[in-house]
Amino acid sequence: MMIRRLVAGALAVLTGGTVAVVLSQSTPATAERRGHAPIVIGHRGASAHRPEHTLLSYEAAIAMGADYIEPDLVSTKDHVLVARHENEISGTTDVSTRPEFADRRATKTIDGRQVTGWFTEDFTLAELKTLRAKERVPDLRPDNAAFDGLAEVPTFEEVVRLAQRHGVGVYPETKHPSYFDSIGLSLEEPLLEVLHANRVRKAFIQSFETANLRELSSKTRLPLIQLITQGGAPYDWVAAGDKRTYDDMVKPEGLREVAGYADGIGVDTRRVVPVGPDGRLQQPTTLISDAHRRRLEVHVWTVRNENSQLPLDHRLGNPASPVYNRATGDVMGWLGRLVELGIDGAFCDDPAMGRAVVSRGVRHPAP
Repeated sequence: MMIRRLVAGALAVLTGGTVAVVLSQSTPATAERRGHAPIVIGHRGASAHRPEHTLLSYEAAIAMGADYIEPDLVSTKDHVLVARHENEISGTTDVSTRPEFADRRATKTIDGRQVTGWFTEDFTLAELKTLRAKERVPDLRPDNAAFDGLAEVPTFEEVVRLAQRHGVGVYPETKHPSYFDSIGLSLEEPLLEVLHANRVRKAFIQSFETANLRELSSKTRLPLIQLITQGGAPYDWVAAGDKRTYDDMVKPEGLREVAGYADGIGVDTRRVVPVGPDGRLQQPTTLISDAHRRRLEVHVWTVRNENSQLPLDHRLGNPASPVYNRATGDVMGWLGRLVELGIDGAFCDDPAMGRAVVSRGVRHPAP
């Protein structure tokens, strides 16, 4: 199913630390050249090294060898898609320090949860472009704060054009699609418009919800990925009173249903290798083989460098050290374990680590 979607999608489009970044010298490996090696997805760019969802971050990810760069997409007031992890932007921009926007602070209900802050849908693109990005988790990644104030909020089109210039793919996620539908700023149409206008051949489209993926499956042949978190249910199911959960989705019958509208699943690593109450890894589940039987690819998220973000088995150093939590652990060992289990791709905060593991030559059969 994946191969069919990729080929048909291409035809449809054609017819219709401190890291030195030198993009002109970068020749990132591609999934096509590596056969069936897992793909490396730059999670929000190279968010271990640059403030997330900035062109600085995406450029670093490309230089480090990412096959795909991942923009999370939200909408502006004038219906332009921009790359932000959330539509509430006080944690990722300097908006809270800008007196001219003080009156934009609001409290909203987003997917059933009250959120207070500043929201992209209350700003025009021109207004958003006056803001500057900052590191979201400076306590965990203090070096990234050195780049605060240097980057704008990029549009999806700017991210796509960057990827196209350097031969990598894009892996957009629609954030809160039901919410944006409810306020008249649907994400799916402008997403497809940008992809088709730029003749994008190499892309995955992902969502934690299901209804928008079903809608997209009838509008594009580009491959779709159903995101599955560790608990709860897709918001559109909750809103509709559907009693099913993500736990149901990963069962064989749930995967069979997903295969009817998507080409793969993007899952929390704990769905593949559970973590026990003591923080240590348990025996792997059968999810990868179950998904492969349904011809679904399995991409895992998120592989991070820091000890505090790794299973206990892969942490390094002295736990009593004041920098232990943010120190780099055995991230390559952890990712290597996932690759050996047969994953088809990994979202990596540090794509260089992902590239190093994949370049070891681990292969597995095509799903």
